Amino acid sequence: MTADVSKHTDQDLEALFEAVRNEPADASPDLLARVLADAYDQQDARTAPAGDAPAVAPPRGLPGRLLEMIGGWPAAAGLSAAVMAGLWIGYNPPEMLDDLTLAFLDGGYGAELSIGAQMPAYDDLLADG
Repeated sequence: MTADVSKHTDQDLEALFEAVRNEPADASPDLLARVLADAYDQQDARTAPAGDAPAVAPPRGLPGRLLEMIGGWPAAAGLSAAVMAGLWIGYNPPEMLDDLTLAFLDGGYGAELSIGAQMPAYDDLLADG
């Protein structure tokens, strides 16, 4: 159950503020010494040699080197997601892309933009000079 906030008065709130004001501002020297000793222990534990910890072997072979070159498994996951998105958009493009492609192929934006004008015919490649 939660307490009803509307029952509290300004005097109750002022009494809480006064209790906080009467608290000592500084921590006890004993507490500070214990916290500092704990911090030093943690610092020493982090800088201590690991001992017989096994070294991480570098990836072997071409796939391991390629994976290392692109940034490891997180980069490979992002790359595969981008490839799958590209395949999906290529297989099932939005209607807007279909209209744009048809406009280019049909020469809707001018004959110089059609695919036939961009690609030479086979006999044009055989001509000398």
